Amino acid sequence: MTAPVFVVDALEFPGGQYVLDGPEGRHAVSVKRLRPGEGVVLTDGRGRWAQGVVKAAEGKDRLVVMDLETVHEEPTAQPRITVVQALPKGDRGELAVETMTEVGVDAIVPWAAARCITQWKGERGLKALGKWRATAREAGKQSRRVRFPEVTDIATTKRVASLLAEADFAAVLHETGDAPLAAAELPERGEIVLVVGPEGGIAPEELSLFEAAGARPYRLGPTVLRTSTAGTAAAALLLGRTGRWS
Repeated sequence: MTAPVFVVDALEFPGGQYVLDGPEGRHAVSVKRLRPGEGVVLTDGRGRWAQGVVKAAEGKDRLVVMDLETVHEEPTAQPRITVVQALPKGDRGELAVETMTEVGVDAIVPWAAARCITQWKGERGLKALGKWRATAREAGKQSRRVRFPEVTDIATTKRVASLLAEADFAAVLHETGDAPLAAAELPERGEIVLVVGPEGGIAPEELSLFEAAGARPYRLGPTVLRTSTAGTAAAALLLGRTGRWS
């Protein structure tokens, strides 16, 4: 799929046409500078999409799309990959969300780990979560996805342990891991949950709780990656090994 992707609230196209306006229309007309005859994809971001052709660009923020005859639905990819991402410093969280979305992660769980320097509390936390979700949406469009990753509410360590216990494959990236993630036996279907710790590392009591929930510590490679890049690198490895990139 190479046509640019735009998000719509509902995939309902009377007469096979749709007027894309507002911020999405402005992006299509003023930034992408789409012209009649070019292809576009409209999606709800939840797996449903339709491909059409630009009929006209009106003003600075209205794009008329035609030939929207069929609404498709992309099946949920298997196995599903969830990355639990400890809160990084500054805007590195948004970088992690952006790149994990681009490679194909299905869900991202913000985690308030014990050694996180960044704390999401009150209005600041809601604003930060909103940025993560907006980043996933924009990165989903940029990478031509029609099923954007879910960015959940912030999770406690206890909640992360529950996710690991329910997973078909549960892993924690940690330097104490005696096995490489590249050699792990992975399921063909179900849920893979991967935990990425903060800059200060995963606390011993957190690691013990995760191991009790069934998660094994794995090493990714010979070098130490930053928390904002480790999840993307590990997800790419898993996507390749599970055949989702084949």
